[in-house]
Amino acid sequence: MTVVPFTVEATAIDGLWLLTMKQVDDERGVIREFYRESAFVEAGLPSLGSLLQVNVTETRPGALRGMHAEDMHKLVSVAHGRAFGAWVDLRPGPGRGRVVTAELAAGRQALTSPGIANGFQSLGDTSTQYLYAFDQEWVPGMPGEAVHPLDPGLAIPWPLPVDAGDPAVLSAKDASQPCLAG
Repeated sequence: MTVVPFTVEATAIDGLWLLTMKQVDDERGVIREFYRESAFVEAGLPSLGSLLQVNVTETRPGALRGMHAEDMHKLVSVAHGRAFGAWVDLRPGPGRGRVVTAELAAGRQALTSPGIANGFQSLGDTSTQYLYAFDQEWVPGMPGEAVHPLDPGLAIPWPLPVDAGDPAVLSAKDASQPCLAG
């Protein structure tokens, strides 16, 4: 049996952390802790309290989702496949517009604070199953902000080519979001 400990990595965006999930491997496979309240609090992360909504998306290779920054904490992880994650600080202040990217695969998570936009591109040959857990229920029109994922001012280095006119790659909703500079 092998145990991988829970670890936390601070990023260039205050309030965004990359996490390695606690993982136990044995002859049968793997168990990963998606969320353990005591481990988060002990590591200095915010408590997510009661998780009020959990979603799983299945996204075709090359497709993008995001960049959305609702007024909630989001814990995101890949259940299957691989994703290129991108986060943008949309909160007022000197960090506004700061971008962090990282590849996510099983066992690697990101925790975002309210006001940090989350988005990803599905990588590999199979669909990516991306798991979102929220400390608030999503409702249409809830407070938050979004930005165009192909905003040239953000220069997010999406690893695969993006046809912005193809709704199978970029939704009309995401394509209609403004650029950060206006």
